[in-house]
Amino acid sequence: MKSREVPYFSQWESPSMTLPLLAEGLSALYRDPLWRNSGTDTVEDYARWAVNVCGMACLKMILAVRGEIHPTLELARACTAYGGYIVNEDDGSIKGLIYEPFVRFVGERFGLLAETMTNVDMAMVPGLLAKWHYFIASVHPGIRWPEREPSSKGGHLVLVTAASPNEIRFHNPSGHDRENQVNVTLPLAAFDRFFARRGIAVSFQS
Repeated sequence: MKSREVPYFSQWESPSMTLPLLAEGLSALYRDPLWRNSGTDTVEDYARWAVNVCGMACLKMILAVRGEIHPTLELARACTAYGGYIVNEDDGSIKGLIYEPFVRFVGERFGLLAETMTNVDMAMVPGLLAKWHYFIASVHPGIRWPEREPSSKGGHLVLVTAASPNEIRFHNPSGHDRENQVNVTLPLAAFDRFFARRGIAVSFQS
């Protein structure tokens, strides 16, 4: 199982913020000492967006392969202009990532090839990765604890970088330590327990 070396980025500016966030809620992100690196002006705005930008973290990792580093929330705002996120002006809530606008966004802004995939059986994933460079997969966020049984599937995005008939490798933007953040490797059957069987395939232009 081979893949390009892919730099890792968390959806939080400090990758160690996952456990504090789970324990304390959104206010924990107000203590992130690196929040200004996100590309926003206020820590409140950073905290509000950070819980929604796993997809932008995946995109940031892909772009970093070719040497481009973009602040995560700058990517999110640009994607919002395409309809990839919908912000409720009344309560500030954020809906997304919405796949089709994201596909248009990355194609027009970064020249990436991308395609929404649905009804993806795990047995299809190795072949998918043979055709495409990456797969942004929808999984339950509890995949950071693969030994546990998830309550549902989907709701979080991870960047799949390689797959074989037996196992899959991915970067998890909300993993809580290095072991479940970078180049996480799981058997296909274990990944499938969390996998919503949809996502976005992405490649660089040839």
